[in-house]
Amino acid sequence: MARTLAELPKGARLTDYISLGVIAAAFPLDKVHDILRRTERTSERQRDLPAHVVIYYVIALTLYMQSSYQEVLRCLLEGIRWLLGPSDTIKVTGKSGISQARTRLGAEPLQRLYDEVVVPIAQAKTRGAWYRTWKIVSVDGTTMDVADTDENEKAFGRPTAARGQSGFPQIRMVSLVENGTHVLFGAQIAGYSTGEAALADIAIGSIKEGMLCLADRYYYSYKRWAKASKPGVALLWRVKVGMNLPCNRRLPDGSYLSKIYRTTHHRRKDTKGVDVRVIEYTLEGVAKTEPLYRLLTTILDPAGAPANELAALYHERWEIETSLDELKTHLRGARIVLRSKTPELVRQEVYGLLLAHYAVRGLMHEAALKGDVDVDQLSFLHAVRVVRRRLQRFVAAPP
Repeated sequence: MARTLAELPKGARLTDYISLGVIAAAFPLDKVHDILRRTERTSERQRDLPAHVVIYYVIALTLYMQSSYQEVLRCLLEGIRWLLGPSDTIKVTGKSGISQARTRLGAEPLQRLYDEVVVPIAQAKTRGAWYRTWKIVSVDGTTMDVADTDENEKAFGRPTAARGQSGFPQIRMVSLVENGTHVLFGAQIAGYSTGEAALADIAIGSIKEGMLCLADRYYYSYKRWAKASKPGVALLWRVKVGMNLPCNRRLPDGSYLSKIYRTTHHRRKDTKGVDVRVIEYTLEGVAKTEPLYRLLTTILDPAGAPANELAALYHERWEIETSLDELKTHLRGARIVLRSKTPELVRQEVYGLLLAHYAVRGLMHEAALKGDVDVDQLSFLHAVRVVRRRLQRFVAAPP
């Protein structure tokens, strides 16, 4: 398993790796101070690492996971003098001091910053973000390995393996993604024993009017469907082929109208049914496909969304797999375990990852708009590399 390097490559500065300007542009200092005040984490006295610097440090840390804590901090402090007051002096503290500063800060300020700032960013001219009048979003989940400590195992648990248990405890996350920009928003995290469905129940609260939400068959339940079906929201979820969905009326595009019910009792009595539209299709000439796909949608009028278009649209749900891969592979690093040794700092680190991902994706969205291209044509890995090496240019003038 790969581990942190003792230092950055010889002669490297954080100006070569982390653009604090990009991070601070996404998360302004005024907002950071406001959240620190509201969470009562503002530094009460002058410390080696004030709370606002620690927030930027945690986000920066996730952009270079293979470097040591001290090395990242040493380089970071070379480029953030504009963050400090005229009387402030900051020295590079030791690993213990960094850990104490992160522990004082905790996870709540990072979580608040994520919850309040990280939202869908697509504009009317953002390519790939829209289906007709709806903004496309998807929901899915993943897991990440965390440091193998007794505290982390007790807090998060670990999955079973073919022989005993896996090598590391794991944290589970469910998130929404804005398909056109790959922004991960509304994310919820918990221990491995917490199911994705339970986290999805919370995450779907971030679905807003004007969105069309895509979801795999795992996420369907009557209760979850009803909760997500807000006024002005459209749903397109895959369901199991064996689900009881009798055809009440066949529509011109081949789809049909049916009803879903809370319980079998309600179905027998035909009470409290919810109207849905069912789309069934096959994928011919495509390897490793299933015999039949079945989708449910709240869009009942085929004139507003023909069946063939919705069938094609559903497969854009895989955009969230790309976003989760960006988070786990390109930012965190393949086969890299989250380094924090305590549950509180693990949560802090996860939100740091999410915030860093948002900052990079925001930069890519700006570039896509300027170039009038689909953001999918841009390389996330390349964007991360650019962000890592552009600090010097940005810190010359505070954003």
